[in-house]
Amino acid sequence: MATSVSLSFSSSLLPSPLHHSNNSNTNTRTHQPKLRLVRCAYSACSATSVSSPKKKHWKQGEFPGTTESFVPRRTPLKNIKKKLDRKNNARAWVNTVTEALSDRILKKHWSQALEVFEMLRGQPFYYPKEGTYMKLLVLLGKSGQANRAHQLFDEMIEEGLEPTAELYTALLAAYCRNNLIDGAFSVLNQMKSLPRCQPDVFTYSTLLKACVDASRFELVDTLYQEMDERLITPNTVTQNIVLSGYGKAGMYDQMEKVLSGMLESTGCKPDVWTMNIILNVFGTKGQIDSMERWYEKFLNFGIEPETRTFNILISAYGKKRMYDKMSLVMEYMRKLQFPWTTATYNNVIEVFAEVGDVKHMEYTFDQMRAEGMKADTNTFCLLINGYANAGLFHKAEDLMEMERVFKRMKDNQCEPDSRTYSIMVEAYKKEGMNDKIYYLEQEKQRMIPSGSLSE
Repeated sequence: MATSVSLSFSSSLLPSPLHHSNNSNTNTRTHQPKLRLVRCAYSACSATSVSSPKKKHWKQGEFPGTTESFVPRRTPLKNIKKKLDRKNNARAWVNTVTEALSDRILKKHWSQALEVFEMLRGQPFYYPKEGTYMKLLVLLGKSGQANRAHQLFDEMIEEGLEPTAELYTALLAAYCRNNLIDGAFSVLNQMKSLPRCQPDVFTYSTLLKACVDASRFELVDTLYQEMDERLITPNTVTQNIVLSGYGKAGMYDQMEKVLSGMLESTGCKPDVWTMNIILNVFGTKGQIDSMERWYEKFLNFGIEPETRTFNILISAYGKKRMYDKMSLVMEYMRKLQFPWTTATYNNVIEVFAEVGDVKHMEYTFDQMRAEGMKADTNTFCLLINGYANAGLFHKAEDLMEMERVFKRMKDNQCEPDSRTYSIMVEAYKKEGMNDKIYYLEQEKQRMIPSGSLSE
């Protein structure tokens, strides 16, 4: 059967012998058996149901006469295993070192993070991505290493990674966090010269905050003008940053000008953060009338207060000893089912501590504990300060009370800060207790690193 199929297929490609009638008898005899064999093959295929191999459908480029397929030589299994082991080991090494890099960044160990990064970058199969450079730039900026951040940025460009506006903004932020305003403006000018790295609202917001924090308000107007020329509209976050800066500097006219612009704007509306900033500015300055006037304006504008809003009002009224209004706000919070937080109680405790009203201070603290609210470091600092302001440390038992609060503070895992130690040292100084001061200073050096003493 196999012979008949191959012959029948070959005869379809060659001229049939039946058309050559003038051939000699010898030629006829030699072709006759082939014809009969071909005819038998066709008849066998059509008359019987015996299955035959399917004809191969040749693809373009294949030769029909070729029946043998090329079998490439296989690589020995042991060589494949070695290659796979090398790849897996390299991949495992990269994953381990990459995890180490992420760990150093998370722990803010910038020098160790750069060492690990250099180790990775030296491998031929590792190609750092934009996100990795972004994390390192942010880390260096927060660690006070603006110049090192710029060096890393230059190395990134030398390696062929195309910078983006986001990466430039991260570099600019590194300068801003370290109050290097001139360096930040230099980065901004470089961005403006690159078509694909034009500054956006986030770039300007970062630079505006740096100028506000540095009290460089003359630059704020320049940046606003530049944003207007570039058709960049400040967002609510940007305006809140500027509002807070103007308020802290006592520039109320400029603050209200920006705020009025927000109220009239269609794309930059004030929010509850705006409300809290304005109320806190006037409340801290003791300008209760202005605070209440703006509170009503925000309510009429449709902005709903939150817990922090009420805490600001409580603190402002308390510092002016307007206890009736302070109590009304607290009752209003209960009525609206706003929870009294640790910050709420701290505000009330601070009010009584500042005037040395130990009775009401302790009552508030007891109520705080009764409601299951956890005291924090600030709570205990306020208590100690309250006892000191009350002048209760003129007797041995009163000093013991201060030490008892201090011990409770540490037992509650509320680490004392510089303010705590300063309050206690001042109390001991009034009594000439130099030995107590010495032990406190020794404990302070152990508990608080030298780089964390600034408040």
